[in-house]
Amino acid sequence: MSNSGKVALITGSSRGIGAELALRLAADGFKIVVNYAGSAGPAQSVAERIKAAGGEAIVVQADVADPAAVVAMFDEAEKAFGGIDVAINSAGVMKLAKIAEFNDESFDQIMAINVKGTFNVSREAARRLRDGGRIINLTTSVIGVRLPTYGVYCATKAAVEALTQILAQELRGRSISVNAVAPGPVATELFLEGKSPEVIDRMAKMNPLERLGRPKDIARVVSFLAGPEGGWVNGQNIRANGGMC
Repeated sequence: MSNSGKVALITGSSRGIGAELALRLAADGFKIVVNYAGSAGPAQSVAERIKAAGGEAIVVQADVADPAAVVAMFDEAEKAFGGIDVAINSAGVMKLAKIAEFNDESFDQIMAINVKGTFNVSREAARRLRDGGRIINLTTSVIGVRLPTYGVYCATKAAVEALTQILAQELRGRSISVNAVAPGPVATELFLEGKSPEVIDRMAKMNPLERLGRPKDIARVVSFLAGPEGGWVNGQNIRANGGMC
């Protein structure tokens, strides 16, 4: 068993954890569908890095909150590579505010991308992944520590974890596993934006390893789940957080 010739579609893979997932799975032998919503430049850069290392990749623009765009993305991936074996929901936004101060526009946006986007991609993957495939969702370990201002963000990720566990049951008979990986604080642009050095240092020390996670830490876990040795893990939420909770 190997990943040679298999295809992985990774949403939100133009930067941050998603980009690292694309690079790692390409190194593992997967053909990669690099997805982005807005700026094409970073996504093209990821694809070029994959090709320079001898891999195969295409770049597909799609807003995961738009069901028609998700269908079109899967169509383009199948046209390019003949099918899809792994779908990874990495696209997401983090908007933080106390629940009493959270505005409707931000609420609608975070729900559309984090929850509806994951649902749209998971639904299409459930219909179109080849038997023996993998669906992997990104959630958050912050669910377990209940930090103020993270309420709505954690609510979206709790929904993703519920979808993960139930979809794993619904795909019985096709040897498709569905799992979630829940990072703790990871040193990405998404996490670092708007935080003071003091806050970053405090959050880094919330786990007993006393550092922020790195995108490569998360990519290693996803690589295991996507590969042949991870096939017996199914319906799980895996906390990749250095022991934070």
